[in-house]
Amino acid sequence: MTASTSGAQILDGRATAKAIKAELAERVAALKEQGVSVGLGTVIVGADPASQSYVASKHRDCAEVGIHSIQVELPEETSQEELLAQLETLNNDDDCTGYIVQLPLPKHLDTNTILEAIAPEKDADGLHPVNLGRLVANVNDEITSPLPCTPRGCVDLLERYGLDLNGKHVVVVGRGVTIGRPIGLLLTRRAVNATVTLCHTGTKDTAAHLKQADVVVAAAGVKHMIDPADLKPGAIVLDVGVTREVNPETGKAMIFGDVAPGVEDVASWYSPNPGGVGPMTRVELLQNVVLAAERRAA
Repeated sequence: MTASTSGAQILDGRATAKAIKAELAERVAALKEQGVSVGLGTVIVGADPASQSYVASKHRDCAEVGIHSIQVELPEETSQEELLAQLETLNNDDDCTGYIVQLPLPKHLDTNTILEAIAPEKDADGLHPVNLGRLVANVNDEITSPLPCTPRGCVDLLERYGLDLNGKHVVVVGRGVTIGRPIGLLLTRRAVNATVTLCHTGTKDTAAHLKQADVVVAAAGVKHMIDPADLKPGAIVLDVGVTREVNPETGKAMIFGDVAPGVEDVASWYSPNPGGVGPMTRVELLQNVVLAAERRAA
């Protein structure tokens, strides 16, 4: 595909995720023929509506591709010892190929201790310290541990549209653990070979860095913080950060990205929010689970 001269081409995460799901369904079917179980577990503590909605979407995704769902729902008052015992059960369950612990957890639970209790090979989010450490250490060889979902979703979305990042200057805005910090590790692997600048609240002149960027990954979670006027004409822009606001008239939540309107007139390629990297993040979770099953079957 090539970019239009009259405006940005859209990097359609929904369509790309749908295509990947179809591929995953075939791979799951092949594993089942070999007698290999593929299962995604979710652990949720409490009754936060947003968390419940998020987890429900994961199980709908599983149903689409034939992955077995394992749902663990625990009351708000669950103790740390009880939760750790549940994780140990999942770590030892052969039907559970990978699982996530839905955040945020109730305040009386130590999030870091809980997340580190997940068996690294069953870390469906790809954010376990062991797996991030393996990503840090591995520049050249094939990675056989789970990768962080949103960064991998960004890379896969660009690759599916034939956009080569070799030698490109990528500016990442935001240093969160789910996107901003790990994405540079993926982008600077030799297989991708990009040059990465990470901007954050301590960066003195983010606009100057944006002017130099061939690719921008906006992942700060601040509504419309990036002015399209600060972008280099023809840049590739991934709008990843999410801000949710309630519409006072309808009472419904609205989603906004980090990039202000008008980006379509400056960029060559643009990943919208919603509809861009979000669907890719969801499908990469499934991909981690399927890959784990394939590695176990090999």
